[in-house]
Amino acid sequence: MSHHGGENEGAGADSVYDDLVILLDDDGNHIGTAPRATVHSQHTPRHLAFSCHVLDVGGRMLLTRRALTKVAWPGVWTNSCCGHPRVGESIIDAAVRRTHQELGLDLDPRRMRVVLPDFSYRATDAGGIVEDEFCPVVVARLSLPEELVELNPDPEEVEEVTWVGWQDMYALARSMPALLSPWAVEQALEFGPDLPMVR
Repeated sequence: MSHHGGENEGAGADSVYDDLVILLDDDGNHIGTAPRATVHSQHTPRHLAFSCHVLDVGGRMLLTRRALTKVAWPGVWTNSCCGHPRVGESIIDAAVRRTHQELGLDLDPRRMRVVLPDFSYRATDAGGIVEDEFCPVVVARLSLPEELVELNPDPEEVEEVTWVGWQDMYALARSMPALLSPWAVEQALEFGPDLPMVR
């Protein structure tokens, strides 16, 4: 997830090829790739990412707190998982891969869908690191209630986790946006008080 995703997103990658971020022009066309570790700076180029919101069977959302060692937005609460698709990898497949790597959670692609296919944002954190992402948003629905969901968070990515009702998440984004990542706030406000459900 690099700064949005994870500084260790390439850990265990099969090759250098697997650790490339897809660069985009202003129209969303692929214009090349760059090593993930070099992309995020004060002059981050527009690139492809994703955000995933994981819901339990009752519709409560898994909220994660970014590791305190993150270069950008350390310790900030955000949606369940974020990352960068590899070359040739679908948004859904990328979300399945990263959610397993970051949270030890295996998602079922049949219970996932892209709900905001054209979401994008640009934001700068307090240290000056820029995110500039075309970032389709995925909702994944689990078949278990939160108390039966087994998680194994990667401590280099995730400081802690909690489950929240979507109404609470939406209220937090409206009333105290500084507690959340800017992309999570924008996504929550775009969804509104009702998060799309996946059956």
